[in-house]
Amino acid sequence: MKEKGKLQTLDQFKDRHYGLSGTAERDDLERGYENFRIGALIHEARIAKGLTQEELAKKTGTTKSYISKIENDVKEVRISTLKRIVEEGLNGSLQLSINL
Repeated sequence: MKEKGKLQTLDQFKDRHYGLSGTAERDDLERGYENFRIGALIHEARIAKGLTQEELAKKTGTTKSYISKIENDVKEVRISTLKRIVEEGLNGSLQLSINL
């Protein structure tokens, strides 16, 4: 991320290429990142628990394909399904917060 010999922060890069925070294109980028992050967190937790996608799917009443799509950022997960995956499949707890 060099710009004429100077390093940019990630926020500077996003500002330049996706617009300032609050613009439609920037908001789309941020939402996409959150979906990617959820999938990555599920993948890491599943591996840490020693579960296959199929085993996690069986524990949560979903399919291996669905778990794969969430982990690979192909499909967005509903909060109710995410809660079931975390609590029933991974024996964890889901914590959400709202920042204003």
